[in-house]
Amino acid sequence: MLLFFALGLLVHFVFFASIFDIYFTSPLVHGMTPQVTPLPPPAKRLVLFVADGLRADALYELDEDGNSRAPFIRNVIMHEGSWGVSHTRVPTESRPGHVALIAGFYEDVSAVAKGWKENPVEFDSLFNESKYTWSWGSPDILPMFAKGASGDHVYTYSYDAQREDFGAHDATKLDTWVFDKVKDFFDAARNNQSLFSIVNEEKVVFFLHLLGIDTNGHAHRPSSREYKDNIKKVDDGVKEIVSIFKHFYEDDGKTAFIFTSDHGMTDWGSHGAGHPSETLTPFVTWGAGIKFPQNVSAQQYEDEFLKEWRLENWKRQDINQADIAPLMASLIGVPFPLNSVGILPVGYLNNTGLFKAESMFTNAVQILEQFKVKMTQKKEATLPFLFTPFKLLSDSQQLDILRKARSYIKQEKFDDVVSLCEELIDLALRGLSYYHTYDRLFLGISVAVGFVGWTSYASLLIIKSHSDIPRGTRREGKKPHHLLPCSFIVAGVLVACFLMIQACPWTYYVYCLLPVPIWYAVLKEREVIQALVESLLAFPLSRFVAYLLVFTLGIEVLVLSFFYRYMLTAGLIVFAGWPFLTQLWTRAKITCLSWAFFSLLLAVFPLMPVVGRKPDLSLVMGAGLLVLLLSLAVLATLVKRKLNLVKDELLVLLLQVLSTVLSMYVVYSTHHSLLKKEGLPLLNQIVSWATLASSLVVPLLSPTALWQRLTSILLSLMSTYLLLSTGYEALFPLVLSCLMFVWIHVEQETLQQSGVSCKQKLASIQFTYNTDITQFRQLCLDDIRRAFFLVFFLLTAFFGTGNIASINSFDLASVYCFLTVFSPFMMGALMMWKILIPFVLVMCAFEAVQITTQLSSKGLFLVVLVISDIMALHFFFLVKDSGSWLDIGTSEKWIGKVGQENVAKASLQ
Repeated sequence: MLLFFALGLLVHFVFFASIFDIYFTSPLVHGMTPQVTPLPPPAKRLVLFVADGLRADALYELDEDGNSRAPFIRNVIMHEGSWGVSHTRVPTESRPGHVALIAGFYEDVSAVAKGWKENPVEFDSLFNESKYTWSWGSPDILPMFAKGASGDHVYTYSYDAQREDFGAHDATKLDTWVFDKVKDFFDAARNNQSLFSIVNEEKVVFFLHLLGIDTNGHAHRPSSREYKDNIKKVDDGVKEIVSIFKHFYEDDGKTAFIFTSDHGMTDWGSHGAGHPSETLTPFVTWGAGIKFPQNVSAQQYEDEFLKEWRLENWKRQDINQADIAPLMASLIGVPFPLNSVGILPVGYLNNTGLFKAESMFTNAVQILEQFKVKMTQKKEATLPFLFTPFKLLSDSQQLDILRKARSYIKQEKFDDVVSLCEELIDLALRGLSYYHTYDRLFLGISVAVGFVGWTSYASLLIIKSHSDIPRGTRREGKKPHHLLPCSFIVAGVLVACFLMIQACPWTYYVYCLLPVPIWYAVLKEREVIQALVESLLAFPLSRFVAYLLVFTLGIEVLVLSFFYRYMLTAGLIVFAGWPFLTQLWTRAKITCLSWAFFSLLLAVFPLMPVVGRKPDLSLVMGAGLLVLLLSLAVLATLVKRKLNLVKDELLVLLLQVLSTVLSMYVVYSTHHSLLKKEGLPLLNQIVSWATLASSLVVPLLSPTALWQRLTSILLSLMSTYLLLSTGYEALFPLVLSCLMFVWIHVEQETLQQSGVSCKQKLASIQFTYNTDITQFRQLCLDDIRRAFFLVFFLLTAFFGTGNIASINSFDLASVYCFLTVFSPFMMGALMMWKILIPFVLVMCAFEAVQITTQLSSKGLFLVVLVISDIMALHFFFLVKDSGSWLDIGTSEKWIGKVGQENVAKASLQ
């Protein structure tokens, strides 16, 4: 069994890792030649303002009095420059947003493993291509561009990370700090001749990262006065900085300004997914090389934004976020970032037709360079007779388009050049995607074949060791055939030689060779397979079809619950009616009614909103009061059963009651402290962390009697859960636990109904009880139902109050009792623990079910494993590497969730 467990861990690790290797490898390539427009640029310097977390509507719309929150920016739109909406891509987080803005490509989601801070793959950027770059702002953003720069020409000035406090009195100070430092910088430049000469060089970039709006949005919501006032302060600061630049450079007309945002924010103060409030950001640019405002009578956009913003008479030009990088490069005459996939928005340029055509041609060649490198890499790693090139952009077609574009430039057909280059860029980007996913089908099939083999082997092991099917039919004394192992050895050698000839990465060997020993192990069990076939042939066909349909329907319901949470509600409603269709109703009416009541009550939670909900302190306090009532009920029960209550037991219970009371006080106190902008009280923070730590230890001090230990676990974990709750979800573990308690009773009654003797009463069962291995019974069909119930309850625990696939499903306010200073890993860990608490409650209850049903935990674990693996195989082919962050996250979490179930269940062995 130990060997099987080790093999299982290996298979699941490879299966999970393959998802990132197949779907989420970095699309970046290296080795391209820098491309720069061969004409003098219109600007000597560029100033980039990025207002982190600023929504497009929040900037452009007018307030209740009909006035703009950003009068300076609005004046620019009407009298000085051009504007539009920048369409960001998911994940709408700060790092990928800034990478798109400054490097021109959309970073793959695997960067989240480093908290969007470090560079998982080195890349080129506008800052790297500039002669000098000075940047001011957050320590989370600035270092990543300085770290990847070649040379020592990118200078960063950032405040201390402790300033990023969601509970701070005034988050606008983050932006004030940036503006003050920029003013100090230019004051110093006037008195420092060497610095003065450097800032007067060409191809210089100034980057101002403004985090205050994002911080206020998280802390107070975008509809708050704090968020809107911060926009006004940013507008005032931008106005002052622009004035400083004009004065310092004596208004030489060689400065280009860009004002935009990395991402927006939802109404409930989060970002990361693909809601329009997160993906629509403002884009305003003016100065050298930028078109002046254009009055128009009609526009091409069908949305109602123009009318709402009262900007319908000023031409709006929407762009993709990655298009900003080539625009900035074109304005100051530096090479386009090598990895950029942005398309130059020529409509913003105020220059000659020749400059626009040459810039667009340079953009096309720069993206075509990436396509050529990607194609060469794939061609060199593939056997010639197996290589299938991208047919829409052959070498001859590339040369033909480039020659035609050059010819149009000579003929001064500049509009035709722009159209032709846009067509070439589109083909090159499609070709990049084609070669990036070239091996996806091959690797996917290899991994799937191995995983199907593993699932088959696990199923055969269940039949062989934990059922009565093969007994009496197994034939002994047969000599093993050498043909089978020899065949698999030859197959393995052929696969290895095939991969070696193509110089494939070592991971390809793992994915392609792992199925060989797995399927050998499957076919070695041919006697079990034969016995299974004989048993199925003897089984009534109608019953077999019915069982198969029910099993398939159950699996599909589990799979669909990842897409549609209401499937959990449908499943719980079916669960509520299940006892009434069996003889259980005649034996235990109260248990059946309790089961139905709590199943229906739990079915309400998946119907509740997971995003956009408002905090409700009264529900958290109500949940705390219910926990206190439960504690009193437990105390009364213990006193009633034994008058001489052990002092240690009473002390543990009183400690848990005190912990619950303190949690309620901390939640209430912290909430009101943050409302008053007084920050997180230190005492509250200490109590919160102490409660979290004690909740992991105190249950171990409680009696090992089944009911007392389960109740102790619930009471301890609820203290922590209250601290992490903001609304109705505080009630979820209580209802789930009540259903779990009833489930234990139901399974004991079901076992007695099936004729299995149950020697122990629930009240006398101990968690330390070591069942004699001879008392373990073989698996029956009803045990598949028990395993299905476990998987379903685990899914309910994970998705009952939120979608674990997206951080957007969770409110950062959930962790404010523990910390308010931005720390992605710590905040993510606390949110994950909040999700895992219901999971722990389900697993503890299931351990009790195993004990009461006299069932081998290994056998039941294997059934759960097979169900989970069948689900995982569904999800493997449904993984997405594009679309909303919620979609991507859901597809990744599918596999991770199944793996967590398997590991957690195995840990109980």
